[in-house]
Amino acid sequence: MPPSLFRHAVFEISVADPKALPQAGGAEIAFAGRSNAGKSSAINTLAVHTRLAYVSKTPGRTQLINLFRLKNGAALVDLPGYGYADVPDAVRQQWRGLLEHYLTRREALVGLVLIMDARRPLTELDRQMIGWFAATGKPIHCLLTKADKLTRQEQTKTLEATRRTASTDFPEIPFTVQLFSSLKKTGIDEAECVIGGWLGEKEKTPD
Repeated sequence: MPPSLFRHAVFEISVADPKALPQAGGAEIAFAGRSNAGKSSAINTLAVHTRLAYVSKTPGRTQLINLFRLKNGAALVDLPGYGYADVPDAVRQQWRGLLEHYLTRREALVGLVLIMDARRPLTELDRQMIGWFAATGKPIHCLLTKADKLTRQEQTKTLEATRRTASTDFPEIPFTVQLFSSLKKTGIDEAECVIGGWLGEKEKTPD
């Protein structure tokens, strides 16, 4: 697989309701994560685009589902960040409904890329997200972002601990974990290899 899966991704649509997403299209890869975990930066790094996904210093800014079309016809779906406290409860409930509906009912979805800050992996809200998605039986690939904030020893320890915990607590889910740094541009090839594999499996699956 060429190391340019996300390169040349093109914005297609933003929606506040998953039902408004296009019904005819290729496989979809969802990106989700806690507010300020580095989701937008990770998407931009993978796409080799500085402003494909909006990077805000204000957590919780992404309130819509944003779909970007890839060269191969598949789509990258940027979901609203979750867990930001300083918003009205009604807005939080709307986000929750949006995320849960998309993750559990979207047939085109082939896998979830879960963004977690390497310094604070598997928070309660991350676990809730995994719990919603678990029933689908589809794979999760976790990017431990901001890995450059950790020493090499801390990176190794965090990676091993997260993999061990995920395997123990969510044994029914195909769950992979890697380190990632948007600042240092590390982990890109590994992420593309895993996610490209999902698309390959989708192509082999009969309708």
